[in-house]
Amino acid sequence: MRGPHNIWRLVVTGATLERTGAMGVVLDAMDAPRPLRILARTLGWPFKWLGYKGDVNMPPAPRALTALGPAYIKFGQVLSTRPDVVGDELAVQMRVLQDKLPPFPIAVAKETVAQELGLPAEQVFSEFSEPVAAASIAQVHQAKIAGTDEIVAVKVLRPRIEKAFRKDIDAFYLAAKMIELLSPASRRLRPMEVITHFEGVVLGELDLRLESSAASEFAANTGDDVGFTLPAVKWDLSARRVMTLGWADGVPLGDNDAIDAAGHDRAVLAARVLELFLQHALRDGFFHADMHQGNLKVASNGDIIAYDFGIMGHIDEYTRRVYAEILFGFIRRDYKRVAEVHFEAGYVPADRDVEEFARALRAVGEPIFGMDATHISMGRLLNYLFDVTERFGMETRTELILLQRTMVVVEGVARSLDPHMNIWQVARPVVEEYIKGSIGPLAVARDLSKTAQVLARFGPRLPSLVEAALIKQSEQPPTYEPSKTRSRSLWFVAGGIVSVLAFIGVQALLS
Repeated sequence: MRGPHNIWRLVVTGATLERTGAMGVVLDAMDAPRPLRILARTLGWPFKWLGYKGDVNMPPAPRALTALGPAYIKFGQVLSTRPDVVGDELAVQMRVLQDKLPPFPIAVAKETVAQELGLPAEQVFSEFSEPVAAASIAQVHQAKIAGTDEIVAVKVLRPRIEKAFRKDIDAFYLAAKMIELLSPASRRLRPMEVITHFEGVVLGELDLRLESSAASEFAANTGDDVGFTLPAVKWDLSARRVMTLGWADGVPLGDNDAIDAAGHDRAVLAARVLELFLQHALRDGFFHADMHQGNLKVASNGDIIAYDFGIMGHIDEYTRRVYAEILFGFIRRDYKRVAEVHFEAGYVPADRDVEEFARALRAVGEPIFGMDATHISMGRLLNYLFDVTERFGMETRTELILLQRTMVVVEGVARSLDPHMNIWQVARPVVEEYIKGSIGPLAVARDLSKTAQVLARFGPRLPSLVEAALIKQSEQPPTYEPSKTRSRSLWFVAGGIVSVLAFIGVQALLS
């Protein structure tokens, strides 16, 4: 359903950005070229009166996104993980977006439970509370399972939320396409892929079976992790629009006074949070990508409890090895090896100079290592690293950006518990252990065994596959340059759309 009919939604978006003062902030953050600025202002300024006012106490960008509704709030949260797209300052502003909306009635929640589980809510649950949390996509109720009185958390999607999100996502795709056409420089940031990533995140959250599956996989991976607990998924009480989990009973990780009162050692908890995140990212390649204090608790026995599995990160095994070698190289201050890893992985074009790249990496690492140990930040290191690799032609890698953003959040959680924490001292054993297990002789033997198994499976097809690959490699892809005629046509179409919208606006005023 992507097409011109979504223009009106973009006009309202532009009008809201103009009315809240966010338009200039967003365009500056994206370093938008003149053609894109002209089009954005043309679609926004004349219709400023149509824009939503929003909360005047909020910064312009969060104010505009909050006023525009749930899809925009969620989009802002996703963009907060992409400082490469919106800049560091705006990314920080986006992180404070509150994913909180007024709750919908308990009667509607019970009706959804009955439709999804096939039984009246009163028959399934002996108790069903008013909402204890209400976000942009769903809300949570505390309940007791009939017959056992086990306390559980029941997550229920908002009514008609799927339709509302799909409508806005269609408009986002149209906006991304217009940005790519009008700003060739923006193609390096791959706007269409940003929206595709956002769509994947949202659609995953709109089907609670997928979140249940993510929670189940995460639990299987981390079952033997000491000091870490996850609420169990109640599969028989979960469906597409309802998810039931065991109740996470504990002290919120952001409440230091309560943690101290319960007798927990905050320094131990801080180290454990960081260690667990690195283990999940490196060992499993599947990590909780929203590990802020609101999604973490401390159980009475000192275990860390994680919940809300709507946003999970995945990194393939090869990328994990590259990431670990890069981190380990920085820990040892072996910048030449860090540079070589980037070239070996193909992250940096082969025609660049490895020695020059190593010197640029040294300029990143040395100032950080010159700091007091308690101020060293792995998240800041990765941020600087991405800045350097961008200058050397490295394309944006979404999975690493998400990893970097989560690293920043996890560090923030750890330092809120123990401000004097030495990040490297905690991280080094985890990274070293992974390096030994994934790059040593046993790892080589394991890789060769896997390769042999694949070759055995595809043995009969190998000759034809190799021949097809060689033929494709020898073909030169045709070069394509957009013609001036096409550019003029685009502006002609955009002008026509604006004229039609202006006419609609005048008609609306007259009526």
